[in-house]
Amino acid sequence: MKKALKLFVICLTLISLTSVKALFSQNQSNNLGQDPVQDLDNQINTITTAVPFLLIAPDARAGALGDAGVASKPDANSMHWNPAKYAFIDNDMGFSMSYSPWLRALIPDINLAYLTGYKRIDKQSTVAASMLYFSLGDITFTDINGYTTGEFKPHEFAIDLTYARLFSENISGAVAFRYIFSNLTGGIDVQGAKSRPGQSVAADISAFYSKPLEIPSYDALFSFGVNISNIGTKISYTENIETDFIPINLRLGPNLTIDLDQYNSMSLMVDLNKLLVPTPPYWKLDTNGSPVKGPDGKREVLLGKDPNVSVVSGMFSSFSDAPGGFKEEVREITISAGLEYWYDKQFAIRAGYFYEHATKGNRKYFTLGAGLKYNVFGLDFAYLIPTEQRNPLENTLRFSLLFDFVAFAEQNN
Repeated sequence: MKKALKLFVICLTLISLTSVKALFSQNQSNNLGQDPVQDLDNQINTITTAVPFLLIAPDARAGALGDAGVASKPDANSMHWNPAKYAFIDNDMGFSMSYSPWLRALIPDINLAYLTGYKRIDKQSTVAASMLYFSLGDITFTDINGYTTGEFKPHEFAIDLTYARLFSENISGAVAFRYIFSNLTGGIDVQGAKSRPGQSVAADISAFYSKPLEIPSYDALFSFGVNISNIGTKISYTENIETDFIPINLRLGPNLTIDLDQYNSMSLMVDLNKLLVPTPPYWKLDTNGSPVKGPDGKREVLLGKDPNVSVVSGMFSSFSDAPGGFKEEVREITISAGLEYWYDKQFAIRAGYFYEHATKGNRKYFTLGAGLKYNVFGLDFAYLIPTEQRNPLENTLRFSLLFDFVAFAEQNN
């Protein structure tokens, strides 16, 4: 039974990478009534991409803050949220390890692991690297007679390198480069074509602003971050199947930290996210429900724009290509809000909330977590509570372990 469940998960992933977009858009068009524009209001029109694991919160601190982190205090896991934060990091060198069980209620051996580290070069510059690894467990392939034909361990990973630099006392920027590898099939035939691992290269461009504020009776720090991540080539798993966009994403938001007194501090942060990839359009169908094609042999769009465009065109058009117009574009923005409390800079309590519109995926959940920090290491925990639908991370405990090499060396001297 467990093997069947794992195979089912893999099949769903493959379908989403090949034909779900077209089929889903067809169904949407069939559901439109006499007034297509009016009927769009409640139509589900989820944006799908390849390698969605790149958007999963890999560390427990941000995972406890509702997946907010673009402007939070810099730490070893800043690579995923905003690499420009490394230029403001307090320590000279450190690294972090994170582990997140995935679909633990169904399958015990699917997980997400994250390893990241940084090193300050001088007062202005910092370099960092990370690896994100998503394991989908063990799969047994069988023929139509039930005989085993092979064993395979589907997996995906991304390797990142970044350089962050201070431009002034309050502003920093960073560029990150990413190699993406996704092997979901092990070379089996998919729709009559031999599959292969998908590969892509991408880059992140980010900036971070941080400045102390004067609030009566309190010391405060205001920060703002922006990160455009996964700007990269499309990915394909066979020679005969159309390539898919990777999840190019715009993340931005503020953070306000207030020192309540000598021992207590509070931070409130909000992240806004929008995928910079085409929104699925509504295709024209004839009276028999078949796609209508133009003189050039391409399918004709009823509402929206043709998603078969280049990466750059897709990024710019993503702000104006939704079939429902500006209202639908706004619905594509997800909101993450987090609250973090620190006592004596050693113990933290965190809470957060994630919101996604019902027509764009309907992910809504609360998050909780805690953190401990000592001279040499820190330990973070996160727990997710869904409110609208099941979530792969529900009923699981995620954790991150952080190390400060400089403090370790000083302690041994």
